[in-house]
Amino acid sequence: MLNRVILMGRLCADPDFRQTQSGVAMCRIRVAVDRGYTSKSTGERQADFISVLCWRQQAEFVSRYFRKGSMIIVEGRLQNSDYTDANGVKHYSMEVQADTVSFGETRAAAQANGNYAAPTNQSGYQYQTPQYQQQPAAPQQTAPQPAAAPQQNNSVPIQLGDLSDFEEILSDGEVPF
Repeated sequence: MLNRVILMGRLCADPDFRQTQSGVAMCRIRVAVDRGYTSKSTGERQADFISVLCWRQQAEFVSRYFRKGSMIIVEGRLQNSDYTDANGVKHYSMEVQADTVSFGETRAAAQANGNYAAPTNQSGYQYQTPQYQQQPAAPQQTAPQPAAAPQQNNSVPIQLGDLSDFEEILSDGEVPF
């Protein structure tokens, strides 16, 4: 039986980040996913509101970079979350256990919608793109060419935020979340 789910929608509220007693990060979000049709009576588009639970790196990622209204893509599995309350009443619910979480829109689109959550401590670090020199080609038996004009360095430094939360991956190229 397959219970894999991929959903794309917008967060209904800011992520609810917590840690278990043993220190494991967890984050609950609620995602509004538009249905593929409109209501015949009102002509409005309907939506489903799906509860999603993220653990560990996904939880930290979601709580850091997503806010209410952010577009998100979640891949995971459906899981029952049934419980009995103090009055003995049985409650039934389903939620998605997130395996993979990613951005559903570009940073520019998120900023335009007011849904971009910038990293909290930016150091203003500047990264300059390295300039590579081309190696001379092997000599060929052709007529001499006029010398090319020297190229000017018109590089523009790229602004990056604080990169201290990232680690360099040198092994198999897998992303850590």
